[in-house]
Amino acid sequence: MRELPRQLSADELAVLFEGRTRFVERLAAEPDPLVRARTLVHELPHDEKKEILDAHPAIGQRGGLSARSAAEQGGDDEPAVLEELARLNADYEARHGFRFVVFVHGRPKAEILEVLRSRIGNPTDEELETALGELVAIAEDRWSSR
Repeated sequence: MRELPRQLSADELAVLFEGRTRFVERLAAEPDPLVRARTLVHELPHDEKKEILDAHPAIGQRGGLSARSAAEQGGDDEPAVLEELARLNADYEARHGFRFVVFVHGRPKAEILEVLRSRIGNPTDEELETALGELVAIAEDRWSSR
């Protein structure tokens, strides 16, 4: 595992977090940005939390993925699973008001479908913090597997 960096530019962080958001800009000014991300992500105002979650592609999204996201989500594109993911992603966003984010790490989409089903009914405040923790785990994994 690669040691977490002491400093990263906004461009480097944007790759790890799927976009150049206000959160990424703040992290670029921090020493130990990925360590700081673990707490800063939970301290943000609600609109910034939503912004960073919505920068991530939806699980099962077919187009417009970064090379990283496409590799992480894998190629197990069983049509029935993709259709169910699309439906549940839409239900999740309608219920919670932000995108479902989960640390996939090569798990098959059918397994992620079960995670989505189990999380969709969570209270929104709890789910928001869970999704933010997953987002940071994704960025840390992306850094360590570079």
